Amino acid sequence: MHDEPNFDYQQEIDILRKRFDFDFVSIALVQPAENQFVLTWQYASGNLNNRFKRIVLHSGKGIAGMVFKTGKPMLIKNVNTDLDPKDMFNYPIIVSEQLQSLGAVPLWKNSRVAGVLLVGFRCENQLTESLLRAFQQGIEPNFGPCLTREMVEQ
Repeated sequence: MHDEPNFDYQQEIDILRKRFDFDFVSIALVQPAENQFVLTWQYASGNLNNRFKRIVLHSGKGIAGMVFKTGKPMLIKNVNTDLDPKDMFNYPIIVSEQLQSLGAVPLWKNSRVAGVLLVGFRCENQLTESLLRAFQQGIEPNFGPCLTREMVEQ
């Protein structure tokens, strides 16, 4: 297991982006707030701008919020057909990074979701179930201080 203070998330997501040829990779981490937890995008690779740093999501909202709440991976093959255009304000990371095909997986710590790892493409239908599965299997079970799979599933 990596030592948390020395783990370089930025370097790891840069490597993942190149290895799987993603256009964009980002990590949202849980930030303790007054009586509620919020998620913020902390690291990004392949980003078009730095807007991701200003996005704050609550459990159940946006891609990261839904993965955080359910603890299950999420796949959106084609933003144009899988999401209602009127709901796009709920997905600021998709809008600001112009993503068209994306997936997100939970990062676990102490049997709780501690973060979300998002990968995506700026062309539709590029992320498939098999590529998302290959990506999940390709990242180590230990991703920094987090686990990429829930412990009971191993």
